[in-house]
Amino acid sequence: MATPILFIDHAAGLGGAEKSLLLLLRSLDRTRFALHLATVEGRLAEEARALGIPVHIVPLPRLRNPVRFFLDWHVGSWGLVHLARDIDAQALYANTVRAAMFAAPAGRIAGRPFIWHMHDFWLSETRPRLSIFDRGIKRALCAAAQLVIANSYATAAHLPCVSKTAIVYNGLPAEACTTHPDWRAQFRQEHGIPTDAPLVGMVGRLRPWKGAHRFVELAARVHATRPDVHFVIVGGTPLSQDATYPQHVRHLIAQQQLANHVHLTGHLPDVRPALAAMDIFVHPGDPEPFGMVVLEAMAAGTPVVAFAHGALPELIEHNHTGLLIPPYDISAATTAVLDLLAHPERALALGMAGRQRAQHTFTIETTAARITALLDEVIGANR
Repeated sequence: MATPILFIDHAAGLGGAEKSLLLLLRSLDRTRFALHLATVEGRLAEEARALGIPVHIVPLPRLRNPVRFFLDWHVGSWGLVHLARDIDAQALYANTVRAAMFAAPAGRIAGRPFIWHMHDFWLSETRPRLSIFDRGIKRALCAAAQLVIANSYATAAHLPCVSKTAIVYNGLPAEACTTHPDWRAQFRQEHGIPTDAPLVGMVGRLRPWKGAHRFVELAARVHATRPDVHFVIVGGTPLSQDATYPQHVRHLIAQQQLANHVHLTGHLPDVRPALAAMDIFVHPGDPEPFGMVVLEAMAAGTPVVAFAHGALPELIEHNHTGLLIPPYDISAATTAVLDLLAHPERALALGMAGRQRAQHTFTIETTAARITALLDEVIGANR
């Protein structure tokens, strides 16, 4: 009989953590586990239902209103308690920080082990202004969890419970490594990019920490030496309506007189055609807890230039499967890009080695097998 597991995620939209969760739910063996998802209405719920996963709608609001804090916490946590008992869940698996804040007390009350999967460095999207709260809540969640899963050693380094933390890398599905021969030409035609022009690109939401402003600076420096090169920024603001930063990026492009050479696509649901169209992929952002888009670029066979910080040195082997450069060093990034443009045979070798590493080391099957072993361990210890 399949063992019931209750996964919990607070998000209505599909961020990186939610996409990784959906891949995991799709890949776990359902003859071994009866998978359930507690969440709110939205894209995540819809996608999970499409996979045949039973979805249970539970209120998991932000816990920022001091007046409603305990009421919201009580309602959300008790909703999970009742649900865990109803389906006889053998573990509560929280996929986000907010989900963990509801699942931790629910697991204790229901007498079920609580697992916390941490996908970020901090509890908030960016470095918190008051780190004391970040550290305090992490300690509390670590103390409540029977197991903490981190998506990289870089993420684990921000947690206060190394002894109970397991490192499990995100995995790529097989389709991430497939390309279509027409994608390159079609993508370029759709976005007004010359078919035969060298193309350097980045992929990331238009938020400051993804580094599009740095990419524009790099584009200006490369353009000064190689005016034939075009650049593309793939990304929009799917999880936010804030237009301030996108406007700033457009202003920088105009200021550098690059309007005819830097192309903005907005948000794309499938980035594989964009990656296939690029000759070089650049990651100009802040430190990444994992860096799935870098892995996707590697899987596409596109040579990668990235800052050597966060989890990226765990993905890229410098000078073998990509190039790692000093963090925030735009001069070094420019030199690396110009060198690959001047030596296409080296770029091809890096791209092929990166593709091989992505295909063999970072598969969703490997991720699912590791999670399965950890679930068996936790459930076995509580029987």
